[in-house]
Amino acid sequence: MSILEILYTILIMPLQIMFEAIYNIAYSVIGNPGLTIVVFSLAINFLVLPLYRRADAMQEEERDIEQKLHKGVQHIKKTFRGDEQMLMLQTYYRQNHYKPTYVLRGAMPLFLEIPFFIAAYRFLSNLKLLQGVAFGPISDLGQPDSMLMVAGFSINLLPIVMTAVNLVSSYLFTRGYPLKTKVQLFGMALFFLVFLYNSPAGLVFYWTLNNVFSLIKTIFYKLKNPRMILSIMAALTGVVLFILGLTKGSSETIKWKLFACMVGVILELPLFGMLRKRQNADGGKCDKTYASHPKIFVTGGIFLAVLTGLIIPSAVIAASPQEFIVRGYLPNPIWYIVSSCCLSIGTCVVWLGVFYSLMDERFRTYFEKLIWILSGISIVDYMFFGKNLGIISNSLQYESGMYFTHKQELINVLILALVAAAMWFIYRLIGTHAFDVLAVGTLALCGLALVNIHGINTSIAQVDTSSADTNGTLCSLSKNGKNVVVLMLDRGISEYIPYIMQEKPELKKQFDGFTFYSNTISFGGSTNFGTPGLYGGYEYTPIENNRRSDETLVSKQNEALKVMPVLFSQNGYDVTVCDPTYANYAWIPDLSIYDEYPDIKTYNTMGAYSDVDETEGLVKSNKRNFFAFSLTKIAPLFAQPTLYEDGKYNHSTSDDLQTATTQTTDGILKSNGINALFQNAYNVLCNLSVITDVVNDSRDTFLMISNDTTHEPNMLQLPDYTVSAMVDNTRYSNQFEDDYIVDNQKLKMENEYQVTHYQVNMAAMIQLGKWFDYLRENDAYDNTRIIIVSDHGRDIGQMDKAIFSITDDEKLDSESFRALLMVKDFNAEGFTISDEFMTNADTPTLAVQNLIENPTNPFTNKAINSMEKIAHEQLIFESSIYSIAENNGNTFLPGNWYAVHGDTWNPNNWKLVARDAILPENAE
Repeated sequence: MSILEILYTILIMPLQIMFEAIYNIAYSVIGNPGLTIVVFSLAINFLVLPLYRRADAMQEEERDIEQKLHKGVQHIKKTFRGDEQMLMLQTYYRQNHYKPTYVLRGAMPLFLEIPFFIAAYRFLSNLKLLQGVAFGPISDLGQPDSMLMVAGFSINLLPIVMTAVNLVSSYLFTRGYPLKTKVQLFGMALFFLVFLYNSPAGLVFYWTLNNVFSLIKTIFYKLKNPRMILSIMAALTGVVLFILGLTKGSSETIKWKLFACMVGVILELPLFGMLRKRQNADGGKCDKTYASHPKIFVTGGIFLAVLTGLIIPSAVIAASPQEFIVRGYLPNPIWYIVSSCCLSIGTCVVWLGVFYSLMDERFRTYFEKLIWILSGISIVDYMFFGKNLGIISNSLQYESGMYFTHKQELINVLILALVAAAMWFIYRLIGTHAFDVLAVGTLALCGLALVNIHGINTSIAQVDTSSADTNGTLCSLSKNGKNVVVLMLDRGISEYIPYIMQEKPELKKQFDGFTFYSNTISFGGSTNFGTPGLYGGYEYTPIENNRRSDETLVSKQNEALKVMPVLFSQNGYDVTVCDPTYANYAWIPDLSIYDEYPDIKTYNTMGAYSDVDETEGLVKSNKRNFFAFSLTKIAPLFAQPTLYEDGKYNHSTSDDLQTATTQTTDGILKSNGINALFQNAYNVLCNLSVITDVVNDSRDTFLMISNDTTHEPNMLQLPDYTVSAMVDNTRYSNQFEDDYIVDNQKLKMENEYQVTHYQVNMAAMIQLGKWFDYLRENDAYDNTRIIIVSDHGRDIGQMDKAIFSITDDEKLDSESFRALLMVKDFNAEGFTISDEFMTNADTPTLAVQNLIENPTNPFTNKAINSMEKIAHEQLIFESSIYSIAENNGNTFLPGNWYAVHGDTWNPNNWKLVARDAILPENAE
């Protein structure tokens, strides 16, 4: 980041994030972009009203002092010259307790207006929501208004109205002020006329409303006792909001009802405070003296900045550092932490510091208590609430969304209220020693952040991306030799295949020669449990890996990944490996595990076929969203889903790069944006005909490739399942109700999670079908054995017959353990379905069958076959600890074990054999 970027991030971006959040939340309630601008302007102006009021007061104080000293200054300037004049002025100022630098206080309103204007300009000028939207006489809020036509020329009326309001306000405000002050304000009004004349109408409308508010404020403060009038108006507004909160809306808007009631109560406080103050004055009580302690406020601001800018972002990244690498654009995710740190400093130290510095002594003491209490409830909220939300992607989207029950939200509010009360009581006890507590807490947080950052750098240093940045041909298949392809589709869901083939019958022709094994299981519901057996065979199932307790899990994963490539290479095959899953237990596969086999070509393809917008967009969004994520995690639970906003974090920029990073769904029919992880993986499948060329020779080849297209849910545009930044499948709504029934078994399409999983699996099959056509056209299909297999499925409750009662009060969704397995042998014809009991650990046996005589594991010398499958029941491992950053010892951490055999659709063939165990009983 450059110096200018850092300054912009510290000074402007916090305001822009605030603008985006306020506008988006208001729009979610109002639904009209134009009316939302009105509410947005009022909210911003009321929020910063104390700030501007104090700045105006400082300007007035400066003007009064300047008038008071004017005669003396003029006398000195007329009487003295040179150094003598300077010394006399310094003495005169010192005698009157005045410093020349105080003149800057007179420009304080301007200093405040500049960053607010820049933030508003960047936000509203680029707001796509305003494009093409009419509001009243304004035909398009996203373009200059052009409301007047004179002699064939269009004239923008809004900037003229804005300037007129600004001039009237400046005239009223500067009555009795020196000429230079009037010139300054009138000049600013004309500057804004010129600068904003050709700006979008939405921006000018917002600034016009700000000027109207300023005019009303100027008139208002000319009244007698404006504070009492304002307090009464606020109290009346609060009463209305409280009544509306109690009477309007349904149970679905409970959060907004509670919010309206809370705001209504808060708006009563100013009037209550003034009445109490007046009562004390009438009773003859002396005003209480206040003594602020800036060091408490500053330390509290730093504490919150470290928590939101360092601790929370570094903790997320440290859980899986390599996942946040954006190859070709961001080699180290530490830059995300730098950006969030700048934003947190700008918010918690700079802008809160501005508010604090402009307050009087009494409100400073209140602010100190507030930031002390915020420090306490923020750390408690982050540490103990909002957990167990499932997988979070590298674009900071939770795979299963963010949802809390009303009970969870209520408990959270009650506990945070108790924490706030406790913090207030502690503050009363320790007083200024709160500084010491905050300082120690800040140092402790910094220490934890350093540990996280060290772990991130250590993990990143292990990544070798030297062969990842390729987008050409990686593997040459032979026309006359034998080709073997093993394609692992991460989370490819087996039970979709009959429905996919029914919906797209043309796929059966493209998949000619394939046998779909509908009765296939994986040995675990996550990648770290399901892939070792898939790649290495029955020697690497979870039960066998846990028996080999003297070896690390990572060494067993690496060994499994090398079984087929090394075996085929030793038997004269030209071998290529792409994206070996969890190689060296690294998110970005560590290709160095194949270094001792120079004849094996290795590549990482994930993201290598994505364009610059897809990668740049992810980085730009994350630099902002990591801080927004931190704010979300320290907010009360009832507010977190609103701040999270389906992973967009109220990011309303018009930047098209945003749509290339995250997708938000509106039910099961509409979506906005694209999941970057899906796009990166899907691009690889779209480029299989580039990755694999066909040569006219007799070489034997082996290709092993892993792909995540089916792992990343993303809504697609029907009927062709194409990628689109704006998906609208409304016209196909009947399809979701009626068209997913095969053999009287309905595939549920009741929520976006189910729909998007099906759609990405369909998209994968469509692209594979196109690749198979390419192989046919180049005479390399019949002589190619193709195995399509997945490491596990997903328990999303999509098939009733897959959900079994394991005990009287416990159900098991076996979809999680169902693996996709489709095999096309040499010269095979037709598309067939087999119900033979299979596991994904059959993959090595299927790959070498009839090609390598007496195949043995090159590392253990044991025969490669499927005899273990029929020798006993198969043991499946279940655990929620799927992260290789946590579950990476010599054995998998304790979990549940299930035994299954035969027909896996028969619930009687499943049983629970152990809970919370490393090995089932008698399995040693």
